[in-house]
Amino acid sequence: MSLHSKFPILPLALLLGLPWPAIQAQEGAIAPPVDPAMDALLQLVEGGEPPAAQKPQVTQAPEKSTTVVINLINRMVEKGLLTKEDAGELLQQAEDDAIAARQQAAMAIAAAEQAAEVARRLNEGGGITPNLDPLFSENPEDTVRVTYIPEHIRNQMRDEIRQDVLEQAKAENWAAPNSVPEWTKKFRVFGDVRARYESMHYPEGSDNTGSFPDFNAINTGAPFDIAGNVFSPQLNADQDRERLRFRVRVGAEVSLVDGFTAGLRIATGSDNSPVSTNQTLGGSGNFSKYAIWLDRGYLKYETGIGDGRLALSLGRFDNPFFSSEVMWDDDIGFDGIAMQGSYNLNRVTPFFSAGAFPVYNTNLNYATNQPAKFESYDKWLYGIQAGLDWKVRKDLDLKLAIAYYDFDSIEGVLSDPYTPLSASDAGNTDASRPAFAQKGNTYRAIRNIIPSALNNYGTLYQYQYFGLATPFRVVALTGKLDYNKFEPIQISLSGEVIKNLAFKKSDLEPIAINNRGVVSRSGLAPFEGGDMAWIAGLKVGHTAMQKRWDWNFGVNYRYVESDAVVDGFTDSDFGGGGTNLKGFTIFGNLAVSPNVWLGVRWMSADEIAGPPLKIDILQFDVSAKF
Repeated sequence: MSLHSKFPILPLALLLGLPWPAIQAQEGAIAPPVDPAMDALLQLVEGGEPPAAQKPQVTQAPEKSTTVVINLINRMVEKGLLTKEDAGELLQQAEDDAIAARQQAAMAIAAAEQAAEVARRLNEGGGITPNLDPLFSENPEDTVRVTYIPEHIRNQMRDEIRQDVLEQAKAENWAAPNSVPEWTKKFRVFGDVRARYESMHYPEGSDNTGSFPDFNAINTGAPFDIAGNVFSPQLNADQDRERLRFRVRVGAEVSLVDGFTAGLRIATGSDNSPVSTNQTLGGSGNFSKYAIWLDRGYLKYETGIGDGRLALSLGRFDNPFFSSEVMWDDDIGFDGIAMQGSYNLNRVTPFFSAGAFPVYNTNLNYATNQPAKFESYDKWLYGIQAGLDWKVRKDLDLKLAIAYYDFDSIEGVLSDPYTPLSASDAGNTDASRPAFAQKGNTYRAIRNIIPSALNNYGTLYQYQYFGLATPFRVVALTGKLDYNKFEPIQISLSGEVIKNLAFKKSDLEPIAINNRGVVSRSGLAPFEGGDMAWIAGLKVGHTAMQKRWDWNFGVNYRYVESDAVVDGFTDSDFGGGGTNLKGFTIFGNLAVSPNVWLGVRWMSADEIAGPPLKIDILQFDVSAKF
């Protein structure tokens, strides 16, 4: 290793005020002898005096600063006390062995000039110039006491040398400030992991006689023969269950030029449910591997307009609307295009969101089992929301918004009359059934099956699918009030009121096949569905789990009638997911580190209309984020 390749370490090791490791002989080990002159030098640089027992006898020598530095470097290299690894510890990376000799020579000259400047300043202040050459003389003759280097001069030397070395490191790309490629700075990687214990308890009194058809199981499989079976697939109404679940989500966002951003996220999931990324442990059996799904993938453009902001998103992205979990589950992703904007008017910030989202797109070859294809039956969601953030006073914030959601063609449609002779004989409106459902919405049969001799006049081959019995055009008023008097503790009140304007109970009475009440004397059960929903909640504590012992807790109560919202998109946890439920939730969270927290939640739900159903759910979570 050349002399010049070692030089940048010397000013940092001696002049930045860093302690030099003591070299001592320990039991069972052999170490180089201690050099008294070296110890004295370090004492001087650190602003002290040499130990009394080891004060060096310094011989007066010519005041040649360059000679002083060169002698000191040679001495350090010869003793093996200065290595390339020292530079790596000080600058967090190893020095480049191939630094040009010309650049190193320039640095040596600059350091010598700095040493000379220090000597000049000391002389001007009346002190004796600390000539260090005699420290390396074998036979010193004349001795003087060397004065200490004042702290303000040491600080100035440290700052100047540090700046010189960092600038060189940046220019040559061998130290931390510029060691990471520029393109990596545009990436933001994030994710979270959650482990959950979940217990579902069904109290006595729930109806287990076949009153809860599993419409999702029916509609996502072969059509159900209502003539050849006593019971359709049924939801659990009486047997307690326990399960362990976990969720893993990992994403990245890339900042592009001119306001553009691209992002994606992958996540676990037992299936392609739009409202859950939970994976049940053991759900596939025998330690089978689990699936990873594309959960987000989008391109976003953002720009500022005065004190305003405008954003446009394309692809699959987070919920763009201000809402509660009754309207939209927390995990749901929106496919399509959305625009969001806001404008700051001092204490009030108006905002809006709008978008168009394909809920279902007809298969290109529908129906696949015949040469003549059926007409497309596409479903869309059109949503628009307007609201405001209002700084009522210093410690009080109010957020209000009203939204309108038009679910175009989401309801089931009765098919043209026909007689299916097998489960594969499709109806021309089969695509009007929901691709995913939870429970609670009112359903109707969508195949218009003609009784004939071919099906024994309706007693055979009644292969049926089921669609939503009502259209959905939903108005939602959402609000949140935050009180920050005790910051960082926040007290929040939140709520939402929802109404399905398209719901007409009279239209559903003759076609509804669920949500029926007690059978009357005539044998016809009345329809008991509804179109209203609301939720109100209180939350106290830290808004986010950012450091150890951060906490929050809360409670809410909800009342969600059968057809207030689409059951496939609402909360998937309360009451096992879906609508036609009422009850309360109690929850709490406690951080055990800046990135890890514990959570517990208790939910108690009862069916509103139709046969009785009660579900109590307990969840324990361990969550982490990065």
